[in-house]
Amino acid sequence: MTKEMSDKLTTASVLAFERKLDPSDAIFHSGRWDERDDASAWLPIAVREKAVRGTISNRLKTKDQDPAKLDAAIENANLQTVEIATLPPDADTLRIQFTLRVLSGVGAPSACNGAAYRARLHDVVSDYVARCDFTELANRYAANLANGRFLWRNRIGAESVRVDVTHLRKGESARAWSFDALSLNLREMDERDANVSALGALIADGLAGRAHVLLQVIAYVRLGCGQEVFPSQELVMEKVKGRPSKYLYKVQDVAAIHSQKIGNALRTIDSWYEGAHESGPIAVEPYGSVTTQGRAYRQPKQKLDFYTLLDDWMLKDKTPPLEQQHFVIAVLIRGGVFGEAS
Repeated sequence: MTKEMSDKLTTASVLAFERKLDPSDAIFHSGRWDERDDASAWLPIAVREKAVRGTISNRLKTKDQDPAKLDAAIENANLQTVEIATLPPDADTLRIQFTLRVLSGVGAPSACNGAAYRARLHDVVSDYVARCDFTELANRYAANLANGRFLWRNRIGAESVRVDVTHLRKGESARAWSFDALSLNLREMDERDANVSALGALIADGLAGRAHVLLQVIAYVRLGCGQEVFPSQELVMEKVKGRPSKYLYKVQDVAAIHSQKIGNALRTIDSWYEGAHESGPIAVEPYGSVTTQGRAYRQPKQKLDFYTLLDDWMLKDKTPPLEQQHFVIAVLIRGGVFGEAS
């Protein structure tokens, strides 16, 4: 792109992209580890209410730390009703199942009101694909399927975790992989075996439009009979007296994890920000936001946020370092609305 073209080109005020990794909700079933291959042996896990009598344990203001006041507060039990989900007493294993569609058209906006910007974006992404072919990104997505990152809290403390991934193809024999998730390191994005690379190659084919990719993912997590499992927790907009203070997500009365939470785990591949060697990979977000830590790892002042990198690449013809190119393309795969603010 010439300097004259660069001077004329501006970011489109309307610019949006659809996500290219499209997971379903993940559904919970229970069974026994030794019956993993018997589909009929797995029963849905229901969500139920539980009334508990808790104690006062929150941090008190200085004026409330008087012994008499504290004793009075302790006498008033913290009564609450919550929703929980557990394995039955005779089942030691949680099964989590979802599907994942991998879509093509990376870099093609679903909405863009600037023809010149759209053309420039097409050229930039096409050049990236010609050089990198989604290989690095796809291998990282594959690694997060293989290591069971999408299990979130259900992965912690598990005795064994097996993840089965099957490529569903109509009228053709299915390709399938099986992974020992606990043997894979959640913090290392560059360590991968032949099976992870093979799954990554398939995901890359899907992103590039060379194949229709629909994956079925089934994880078996051996926790112990009767142990608690952890579906997504619903956001409580308003507390209603007599109703539970904690709601769990369910699909047709079966415990489940939100598709958004599955997607967040799969795109936890960003190890290209400053300090990644200490904190490990984070989910791909324009500002590197991690809400559980209350921190944005890609501050605009560092010039490593998505918008600065994209504008330099698109408008100023300043190609970012390769690892930051991966990050920019990963945000486009994530999808979102990125138009110029008015």
